[in-house]
Amino acid sequence: MNEQLNETLLGWVNALNGPLWDFLVVFLVAVGILYTVMTGAVQIRLFWHSMKVMKRSRNETKDEHGITPFQAFVTGLASRVGVGNVAGVAIAIAIGGPGAVFWMWFTAFLGMSSAFVESSLAQLFKIRDTQNKQFRGGPAYYITQGLKQKWLGILFAIALILTYGFVFNAVQANAIIGATSHAWGWDQANLNLSLGGFELEVSWLGLFLVLITAVIIFGGIKRIAKVAESFVPFMALLYLIVALYIAVINYDMLPSIFQLIFTKAFEFEAAAGGFFGAMVSMAMMMGIKRGLFSNEAGMGSAPNAAAASDVKHPVNQGLVQMLGVFVDTFVVCSCTAIIILVSGLYENAGFEGVTLTQMALESQIGAWGDDFLALILFLFAYSSIIGNYAYAEGNVQFINNNPGVMMIFRILVLFMVYFGSIASVPLIWNMADLFMGVMASINLIAILLLMPFILMLLKDYTGQLKRGVKEPVFKLDQHPKFKDKVKSDIW
Repeated sequence: MNEQLNETLLGWVNALNGPLWDFLVVFLVAVGILYTVMTGAVQIRLFWHSMKVMKRSRNETKDEHGITPFQAFVTGLASRVGVGNVAGVAIAIAIGGPGAVFWMWFTAFLGMSSAFVESSLAQLFKIRDTQNKQFRGGPAYYITQGLKQKWLGILFAIALILTYGFVFNAVQANAIIGATSHAWGWDQANLNLSLGGFELEVSWLGLFLVLITAVIIFGGIKRIAKVAESFVPFMALLYLIVALYIAVINYDMLPSIFQLIFTKAFEFEAAAGGFFGAMVSMAMMMGIKRGLFSNEAGMGSAPNAAAASDVKHPVNQGLVQMLGVFVDTFVVCSCTAIIILVSGLYENAGFEGVTLTQMALESQIGAWGDDFLALILFLFAYSSIIGNYAYAEGNVQFINNNPGVMMIFRILVLFMVYFGSIASVPLIWNMADLFMGVMASINLIAILLLMPFILMLLKDYTGQLKRGVKEPVFKLDQHPKFKDKVKSDIW
């Protein structure tokens, strides 16, 4: 990509990112704290119960047009578990220091309540598609129905399409290029074409990513769910096994590593200017940014997958998606952090993004660690691309469910996958911060205003549990105050 164009775009993006994130870091934490209090710390109180719900839903579905809660969970996990867990953690530690890990944990803990709220709301306000009878829903739907603000629903849908359909997929492609470049030098094997006297360098790996993405995105949400269910748990398990091995052989270093994370988390170094910026340290800023990118809690993305599942009570899917945040950050991200911190290589500013994680792995398990991570990251990123597309597709349908519009959207998705393969790391990640910041702001405001609905749902669910009901069933007729506000023949 042209260096001058890259610098110009980066300057524009950074100018917008500054004030947006000065505000959003504080707002995100405030909403998480509020919902943790209002739900009675649902992420603690119903944590073990949520594991039982997911296990029970592994093979159940009562509607041929829906997907199981477990499939919705792994579709959401397909988007969550990816580049953010490998490259994102590395960037957070390299820029914000070890303390950034603490703020990733902090964001995830609060975010579990936000994830519970947004996914439960997505179930409550979901609709049945008139063409294929599949369930569709998400923030665009609960904003339009619950808040009666169609314009804001469309604005959110546009923000999600730009974020997930385009920019986040470029991030995933960029990470694949970076990992394979470091491991195998594939970026140096580009194709040189001559068109009308112009010399054009084409990334063959970028074209390959476009091809394998096209194969999946023309298959629809059910194929995406099946593909995600088939290999997301397996690849995550492989990565965790290697990380656990590294933790075991360095067990004597673990106490000092955790002490480093906690002590560095509270070393203040202002991240930006202005009222909000002066309140935020670099460790906090990077931890929250990269944590949000990784676990997506409160951003409004996972509810799109959550709405597609067939459950007996909206809270069921809220609990299952809450687990996704836990697995993503407390398990997978923590493993990456341990790999990087035990290596000590994070202090070398010369390593960027996924390369830092690769170097850290290599220092612990030998040269094959470089190749292993390149392969794992390829699978992580590819699963994220198809998960991201699933989110964006539903929002394109919300705005205009037209075959021609869908075709144009898919072509643009493929273009952005290729763009990510040739753009610089800083530009791609800063673009991701900008677009996810806009999207998260809209969703956080919406779920705050929809608090009465979530409190009603949670009260109904826990009330049935207290009465001894093993599998609570939601019936809208039992809540006349809300019946006119939820246009649904599903509940």
